[in-house]
Amino acid sequence: MSLATLDDIRAVALALPGVQEVDYRGEPWFQVGSKGFVCSSRGRIIMKLASAHQELLFEARPDVFRPMIAGALRWSFVDIAALDADEIGELVREAWTQIVPKKVARAYFGAA
Repeated sequence: MSLATLDDIRAVALALPGVQEVDYRGEPWFQVGSKGFVCSSRGRIIMKLASAHQELLFEARPDVFRPMIAGALRWSFVDIAALDADEIGELVREAWTQIVPKKVARAYFGAA
């Protein structure tokens, strides 16, 4: 098993429709338009995962997934070094589906 890296995140994210990588204070953020879904902050990865799924992950794998709360936002800190590239790919695609219109996600997954 090869451990996931920021390059794995980048490869998956930039292959998704509408995604751009922006530099925020020297760290990569991946977004569609002005909506972010995966970002790096102080070397830690933060993802916008489906609410029910992230709650399950917080409970099942607290060593890998922890809540990141900022005001009304509830995202997930993700220790990518504990995941392999396939797992990180699934999480990046899930995070992307949280910010794009459902018809965009359906079209992408229908074609994939």
